[in-house]
Amino acid sequence: MPDLQAELRRLPSVDALLGHPELLALEAESGREPALAAVREVLDEARRAVRSGAAAPDHPALVAAAAERIRAWLQPSLRPVINASGVILQTNLGRAPLSAAALAAMARVAAYSNLEYDLEAGRRGSRYVHAEGVLQRVTGAEAALLTNNNAGAILLALSALAAGREVVISRGQLVEIGGGFRIPDVLLQSGARLMEVGTTNRTYARDFEVACGAETALLLQVHTSNFRVSGFVHQPTTAELAKVAHARGLPLVVDLGSGVLLDTAAFGMAHEPTVQECLQAGADLVTFSGDKLLGGPQAGIIIGRAELVAALRRHPLTRALRVDKLTIAALGATLAAYQAGRAVQEVPIWRMIGAPAAEVRRRARRWVRRLRALGATAEVVRGVSTVGGGSLPGETLPTSLAALRVASPDALARRLRLGDPAVIGRIEEERLLLDPRTVLPEQEADLLHALERALA
Repeated sequence: MPDLQAELRRLPSVDALLGHPELLALEAESGREPALAAVREVLDEARRAVRSGAAAPDHPALVAAAAERIRAWLQPSLRPVINASGVILQTNLGRAPLSAAALAAMARVAAYSNLEYDLEAGRRGSRYVHAEGVLQRVTGAEAALLTNNNAGAILLALSALAAGREVVISRGQLVEIGGGFRIPDVLLQSGARLMEVGTTNRTYARDFEVACGAETALLLQVHTSNFRVSGFVHQPTTAELAKVAHARGLPLVVDLGSGVLLDTAAFGMAHEPTVQECLQAGADLVTFSGDKLLGGPQAGIIIGRAELVAALRRHPLTRALRVDKLTIAALGATLAAYQAGRAVQEVPIWRMIGAPAAEVRRRARRWVRRLRALGATAEVVRGVSTVGGGSLPGETLPTSLAALRVASPDALARRLRLGDPAVIGRIEEERLLLDPRTVLPEQEADLLHALERALA
């Protein structure tokens, strides 16, 4: 057993370790205090290990440990990731990747901008005018307002229009969304009282008719997000609910969740009601997300009748939920692609959804050839991609996957996750699968280099 005091004396001093050229270089990058803290931590850990009976680490090992710690601290916690999982709207990976136009728009206004300044009048303006015009043109709405996310949008709508009064909603739409957040809990925070009608699987327009009374503020229709009930089911259409609401002088608010602007049936999937269709069916307000099927930044979008949007804009909660200039810029650029009819060519999630199966297969074959050249056992297999993000539940797209057989798929997946850039795939049947559909062509070179490093 090593002599305790002798082993402790073998450990260098803090200054001696900090004087190593590698650590001096890292200190110049990180600053004195982080480098000092890393060295002290490494030496403290070494002393504890020696007192537990271990031999003292040598000088190079201590330098390497301290250097690794400093580099880890220098690395931002939020890092770019290449999504090869096959899930297009991967919530854990930040949902929709932004288009090149959106990124450029954010960069243009990152310094000073006319966020709340009317350049023509030379006085204070409103941040909401910058996205309202394009939203009106794209959706046909009278007015629009932005919040930080869709939960905030529906919270604001109910706070402004229904606090202290009843909101009529189908029991089949009281859903729980990602992260354990429940729609009823969000709604109750507004101060409104929920009037649940119908049953879990079947609700009719007449249920809403019977429930309406003197205390009713509005009717609410909620998209069921990431689940679908099939079989003996029925829910009233937006048009049916609008007829009930308007006969009683009440507004109909529709929480669409994803808020798609394009016909999903054109891409081989089930038709998802569009934002435009909801307005045309008679919805007075429609709320939806900016970072799901719209393909833009995280935001809650509210569109509809001008007088209702004006009431929301005046509510104090609007300030607490407001979006910043970068979100407004990115959303405006994303919507401009829809306005110009170029969303399928420019918005990344629609590029992925609309990618032809033959092109996806060609890319998978190219990846497999590269992997085999590196000595890996790889083949092209058929599979499916999913939209994800609580959108289009149960809908898939055919895809071709690069499948790797290695001794430990978990170990390879971990190396890829910890690489730079990080790469996320999926493991099935003891194979690591990589889906070209969710990797943009401009990311392909980085992906292949990451695979090369991980396999080496």
